[in-house]
Amino acid sequence: MNCILVDDEKPALELLEDNIKQIPYLNIVASCRNPFLVLELLEKNKIDLLFLDINMPGLSGLDLLKSIKNPPMVILITAYQEYALDGFNLDVLDYLVKPVPFGRLLKATNKAHEQYLAKQQLLQPQAIEDDYVFVNANYALVKVRIQDINFIEGLKDYVRFHLKGGKPVVTRLGLKGLEERLGQDKFLRVHKSYIVALDKIESIQKTQLIIAGEEIPIGIGYRPLLQTHIGNKNL
Repeated sequence: MNCILVDDEKPALELLEDNIKQIPYLNIVASCRNPFLVLELLEKNKIDLLFLDINMPGLSGLDLLKSIKNPPMVILITAYQEYALDGFNLDVLDYLVKPVPFGRLLKATNKAHEQYLAKQQLLQPQAIEDDYVFVNANYALVKVRIQDINFIEGLKDYVRFHLKGGKPVVTRLGLKGLEERLGQDKFLRVHKSYIVALDKIESIQKTQLIIAGEEIPIGIGYRPLLQTHIGNKNL
């Protein structure tokens, strides 16, 4: 998700940027202290989420928001609680009061991510429904059975399928595209570099899980969805 951060106070903007960088599904397109630059940035870039301070000299965040014809999702961040009603009247996604704990920020961004995924689902290519797929590997089309996939590892422009009872298969694909096509009923992304087969998980610790004896890291931004899955299966 592409986002813009707007706050006229440099320390607050730098702290927000540091926190956002820890959330793997967010990509910072710009951080700016001048609210007048936002309209130009929105015209030149596809922006999914706007983090917006309210009290800024020259142009308040609320006035800026009112001037945007088709705004992206907006999370307001301010030191003042009294603007909350105004913010929600403008259909903002969430309203955070400084200083913002990281957990509270993550909760707001997860809400944004869920809405983003729901919207993207309408635009996704058809999900994989067959029992197998063919992928280009080693100058040939290699058959990969969906039920044999333990987990998928992202390697920049390539992915590696780790398979039950077989050698890994490496092919030139994007992890994001695979995540969208596989869906979340059988597979789940648990880290910026890993998608796992949910039924192959053997154990889960705080920062990692085990599949076929291999340790796979769990990214902090991916924990909530994994915890939801585990909660549904927990006795």
